[in-house]
Amino acid sequence: MDKYLVVILIFMVVTIPIALVEPSSGEFRDPPLIPLFYAAIAGIVIILVYSSYKERKERQQANAKRRSRK
Repeated sequence: MDKYLVVILIFMVVTIPIALVEPSSGEFRDPPLIPLFYAAIAGIVIILVYSSYKERKERQQANAKRRSRK
């Protein structure tokens, strides 16, 4: 996984508790910020899918290059 994707993934993971807990007081939010929570979950899923897609494409190119040498 690329460095910038790891940084964005960390921000998404940190966003989940922020959606559920009030940062200034530390108490649970009475109505939690559901859109923020689900947006963070969706962002994590998108980053993981994109990263695996990108790694698979790189691996396919490397395998094709290795096969063409023979």
